[in-house]
Amino acid sequence: MENDKPIGIFDSGIGGTSIWTAIHQLLPNEKTIYLADSKNAPYGQKSKAEIVALSIKNTEFLLKMDCKLIVVACNTATTNAIQELRTKYSIPFIGIEPAIKPAATNSKTQTIGILATQGTLNSELFNKTAEMYQGTKIIEQVGHGLVQLIESGNIDSPEMTQLLHSYLDPMIEANIDYLVLGCSHYPYLIPQIKKILPADIQIIDSGEAVAKQTQNILKEKVGLASMKNGEPLFYTNSNPKVLSEILGNKYEIIEKKF
Repeated sequence: MENDKPIGIFDSGIGGTSIWTAIHQLLPNEKTIYLADSKNAPYGQKSKAEIVALSIKNTEFLLKMDCKLIVVACNTATTNAIQELRTKYSIPFIGIEPAIKPAATNSKTQTIGILATQGTLNSELFNKTAEMYQGTKIIEQVGHGLVQLIESGNIDSPEMTQLLHSYLDPMIEANIDYLVLGCSHYPYLIPQIKKILPADIQIIDSGEAVAKQTQNILKEKVGLASMKNGEPLFYTNSNPKVLSEILGNKYEIIEKKF
């Protein structure tokens, strides 16, 4: 049956597992296939053409696995490539982009911070969204080095703490009351970030919103799974150790060249 096919999810590495977790919690009966393109991480410093090419490669892999819907669990890939993917393929695509709207709408100080990759902040889609909230001061910060540290398993390192302070301290001084995490890797830094930010600054990531959108699109266009479809599958083209650890060593990680 069409609706019992898997949901495909891809990211430039392990970060999109934060999106996978939200989807799996909301839709536990759905079979999922997660693809970590860690060999090419981070996407944020690549050109638009490179990001589109990598996104097509990842999509082709998931289509061969007979996926019924694909979640682009990467802000950089969404903001640079999702229009091309939707034009090229008939399968539904769900993207992830920085949640500027809830932050800007609810901000009392009219000042919000966005921590994201260079590729996301430079993208046309991001800038079009940001322009809609000209009454809000948006402090953009590229998270140089954060993805590399996460991908190498150094989330709690002194280097990570130092980097986060250098990015967040100026935002605190500017009186932000919302911090938007504009990369699917960054939710894994929330415990560290909370140690730096005052308690009244709210952190927003996109996981729950993407999971709800996935549920809505399945209901409208494809259909929800009619039965429990077994264990999720995880693929990586790099060392599977970090991906396994971030998932709590609960799942088999398949190392595959793609």
